[in-house]
Amino acid sequence: MRETDYWVLEDFLYHAIYLPPNAESVPYETIYIPEIYVYVKDFGTQRGDVGCVAEVDNEIVGAAWTRIILGYGHLDSDTPELAISVLPNYRNLGIGTELMTMLFKQLREKGFKQTSLSVQKDNPAVRFYQKLGYEITGERVDCADHEDYLMLYELL
Repeated sequence: MRETDYWVLEDFLYHAIYLPPNAESVPYETIYIPEIYVYVKDFGTQRGDVGCVAEVDNEIVGAAWTRIILGYGHLDSDTPELAISVLPNYRNLGIGTELMTMLFKQLREKGFKQTSLSVQKDNPAVRFYQKLGYEITGERVDCADHEDYLMLYELL
């Protein structure tokens, strides 16, 4: 991810919000809730800020990034937390897997040993993360009373 790509993170943060089937979309302004906005605020200024984007025909269609923040999937001060999103029309094409492969490589190069994430239990992405090698290490309730899994991926 180039510094000139950082501006897309707000849009991809919005697309990363999980909505169960038949749920109404949430207002875009939802991303500005402090517990959510921490995933993109001042990206590029902290040690764990690592990211990559996927482009199709010069359009960014996916982004994966990590930060060491007090987010939903916070583990400790040495473990970057993952966020990933692919635009709806580009999902289920392997783009997410490619993004994750690139991101894992970058994190290893920067000396990180693991990465964490939080995902709602009923989100089909749980299976995606498990296929990549993430393991469920705990359960939490988020600020919206959703039951989440805390997941960990060993980069070694």
